[in-house]
Amino acid sequence: MLYAHPVLLIGLTGGIGSGKSTVAALLEARGALIVDADAIAREVVEPGSPTLALLVERFGPEILGPDGALNRSALANIAFASSELRKELESITHPAIGEVFFKRLAEAPADAVVVHDVPLLAESAGALARGYGAIVVVEAPKELRLLRLDGRGVPRADAEARMAAQATDEERREIATHVIDNQGDHDTLEYLIDGLWNDLLILRDENAALAAQAEELAP
Repeated sequence: MLYAHPVLLIGLTGGIGSGKSTVAALLEARGALIVDADAIAREVVEPGSPTLALLVERFGPEILGPDGALNRSALANIAFASSELRKELESITHPAIGEVFFKRLAEAPADAVVVHDVPLLAESAGALARGYGAIVVVEAPKELRLLRLDGRGVPRADAEARMAAQATDEERREIATHVIDNQGDHDTLEYLIDGLWNDLLILRDENAALAAQAEELAP
């Protein structure tokens, strides 16, 4: 899964309540550059953005709140009414998201380990064809995840519905190169991330060697 690019790109995913965000923070503390897919998706539709203007043009001003910001629920109610409308939504948002993502990747230092934090990576078509040097999946038992979400104020019924709408653990494992079992305490997780980080540094060095070799062979 290595590719000839000086930056090592890692996919990071996990079901709601698994602790993926905690893992991202621990990797960032070790030197990883985190690119948050959800944050980019929010950024490209901020008030005044070209993408928001295109969404309003296609789906109508009712997708805006009183403050002029995108009302995501209103947009979802319209755009997810059919597969055709959903594809139209994606045709507007995906290019904008991709542009920001590749800009962040291009700006990364040549020796960086870039972690692409993508909650629904396993649910995305072509997840394995994106040039990831590795895909890290964070797991935890369902009851523990529900307990964590309850601590965040998410009602159990809502949490279970969101879990049911996501990929299963088995489906996420099918694309994984590394699985982090996050059901232990914080010290255990730190230990696991130390091991993962060592693996990623080895991959980074191998990837850099491939990139250098490709450059030498280029006409």
